[in-house]
Amino acid sequence: MAHNVPLGANDALTSQILFLCSGNYYRSRFAEILFNHLAVENDLEWRAESRGIVAQWSYNPGPISPTALAELRERNIYVDTTRYPMQLTAQDFASASRTIALYDVEHRPMLETFFPDRVSAVEFWQVPDLDAMTPTRAFALIGENVRSLIAQLVPAPVRP
Repeated sequence: MAHNVPLGANDALTSQILFLCSGNYYRSRFAEILFNHLAVENDLEWRAESRGIVAQWSYNPGPISPTALAELRERNIYVDTTRYPMQLTAQDFASASRTIALYDVEHRPMLETFFPDRVSAVEFWQVPDLDAMTPTRAFALIGENVRSLIAQLVPAPVRP
């Protein structure tokens, strides 16, 4: 079972991924938990956290989207249902080795408004919110992106 590790809290882990979305309730939380699950399975020294760019204004009705929770449980992935959405801070950027926002069109303008000096360091995926993509498709796309990211991070075998 993968557990959420607070950003920068485990010195033994050398690298952190930071997933961003608007409210830290649906897409970024799903990416974080799926990444951590796969990182443990692949013995990676990487862990993920997630934050919401405007989480403080999002009025999420609980710790995680019921749709994301159901999808993760369907995949037999442990979910900490006590951790509520968290607001992105400048310190989060400082602690992350890589930062990925889930949807360029939506999140780039928010980052330009609230963290303009950090935008150039953010990678952008193309996973829109519920108004433009079904959860089934969004989870599949996030899964593809996370698996691709994991494959990039798996160390190459050492040649004799």
